[in-house]
Amino acid sequence: MEDDCRPLLSSEQPVEVYSHRGSTDSLDFKAKRPFHVEPRNIVDDDPQERVSAEAAILNSRVHYYGRLTNSSDRLLVVLVNSPTPNYGTNRSVKGNIRLQNLKHVVKFSHKPQSHSATTAKESCGIDVSPPNHVIPGPEEIYIYSPLGTAFKVTGTDPSSKNPSIITIFAIWNTMMGTSILSIPWGIKQAGFTLGILILIFTGLLMLYCCYIVLKSPKAIPYVDTSDWEFPDVCRYYFGKFGQWSSLVFSMVSLIGAMVVYWVLMSNFLYNTGQFIYNYAHNASVSNSQFGTNGSDKVICLYPNTDPGGNVTIVALYLGNSGNDTSDVSTFEHWWSKTNTVPFYLVILLLPLLCFRSASFFARFTFLGTISVIYLIALVTLKAVRLGFHLEFHWFDPSQFYVPEFRLLFPQLTGVLTLAFFIHNCIITLMKSNRHQENNVRDLSVAYLLVGLTYLYVGVLIFAAFPSPPLSKDCIEPNFLDNFPSSDVMVFVARTFLLFQMITVYPLLGYLVRVQMMGQIFGNHYPSFFHVLALNVLIVGAGVLIAKFYPNIGSIIRFSGATCGLALVFVFPALVHMISLRRQGLPRWPSVLFHSFLILLGVANLLAQFFM
Repeated sequence: MEDDCRPLLSSEQPVEVYSHRGSTDSLDFKAKRPFHVEPRNIVDDDPQERVSAEAAILNSRVHYYGRLTNSSDRLLVVLVNSPTPNYGTNRSVKGNIRLQNLKHVVKFSHKPQSHSATTAKESCGIDVSPPNHVIPGPEEIYIYSPLGTAFKVTGTDPSSKNPSIITIFAIWNTMMGTSILSIPWGIKQAGFTLGILILIFTGLLMLYCCYIVLKSPKAIPYVDTSDWEFPDVCRYYFGKFGQWSSLVFSMVSLIGAMVVYWVLMSNFLYNTGQFIYNYAHNASVSNSQFGTNGSDKVICLYPNTDPGGNVTIVALYLGNSGNDTSDVSTFEHWWSKTNTVPFYLVILLLPLLCFRSASFFARFTFLGTISVIYLIALVTLKAVRLGFHLEFHWFDPSQFYVPEFRLLFPQLTGVLTLAFFIHNCIITLMKSNRHQENNVRDLSVAYLLVGLTYLYVGVLIFAAFPSPPLSKDCIEPNFLDNFPSSDVMVFVARTFLLFQMITVYPLLGYLVRVQMMGQIFGNHYPSFFHVLALNVLIVGAGVLIAKFYPNIGSIIRFSGATCGLALVFVFPALVHMISLRRQGLPRWPSVLFHSFLILLGVANLLAQFFM
């Protein structure tokens, strides 16, 4: 009886025996030890990712004490309590499962026992509940399934999650990019009434496709997809073709955004330098037939309504401090929007792109929110001062107004495809949401805010544009170009946007490098020369476009329609239809609707070449 009451893990055991059972540094896998099991494979293709010996020991202990207490659970949790677990690599193991979804995983049920068994255990003074040192803590947890696989649990701290309001504004801030500057131009191209309808319709379509992307990992059965992104889903359904094609189209969106940034940075840097030069030399731009008079001057760069032509505004600088014409011509020679300024940016930005880490620039992302808020305030103030200038001509153009319905509307759909594009990172953004059950609601609210912001800026700029004396066709792809460089408030807006883009541009380059180098070389930073060659190609593309075709409206619509074809319309629709088919739930209305989405994406891209 004394042997029956003796603890199973007694501290009075010989030293050599205890060292075999408690030590993990001298484990002999061939020795016959009560708590030894072979390490299970982690759910991944990497053979180096194995559960450490400590995890195997503690796993066997949980199983052992579970049998003592008649545990009925099939999933047991193991704590790896070593400061340096033996994973083979430092990267997180695939198959992450959120702890909040595992509230009842560790559960030791006490079934009714006979009176004699209970009396015997009480007489020995033994607590048959699992000891505290066996129950896993929140540091590092694995979920063991009956199949012998292990899923790593991460994100155990609920305080690290964001509330819904933070998640909503994070999505809003991410989508608010350079496209907001082209929304008034897009509405002008489609017509005021048709432009508003297209903006609402496109926003709803983009929201639905984003919803499909968000739900796509959860529709895959028998696979842990907790850390998957949409390219992983495409790889699951379409193999290597889906993986590489999603990568290519993602690169199109990123590189297209970087080209637009280079054009805009050249524009903002040029106008900022122009403002400083005029202020330092007490010069001003003379009034001309291309703009209005008054304190809130609005200019028309291309009065012949041909943005692709060679007609440019003629600005005469009148100096009161004795500067002659040669000084002005010398400044214009060395400070040109297309001939010199795009090359000056290379000196600043090319070294920044070669940084190994982009964490320093991530600290300035808050400037995006400040810039958008200031831009909205600027638009509001300009609209109040200029007033509304609207006349409705439904189909026939007039001298100062455009029709309400125009055949150039695909240019707006191309711009909006990129303006509402967040599909390649929406899964990551939503993972930080504290209440996962509210993901669909929060996503819808975020899209509503984005749509209202675009509507507000687009409608106010279009309605307040002074017609007459200027035609609505004078609205530029970057509506800030319709204000002279001498405008102080616009100067502040350009300065804010310039500094924001200088900090965001290296982040975009970092994303391009990580995705491209990681796929090709398996290393995010293979060497300095590899990274330098990639950055030279990206910067060269931006310089060439800024010099020969600085039309951000066309760049945005082409890149938006191209990446939107795959990542917004084709892949989400196909993934949804294939998922329904595998579940045995296909319906003809659903198949027709999602096939229509694919046709819309193809038509949106093809139409850009005929506008």
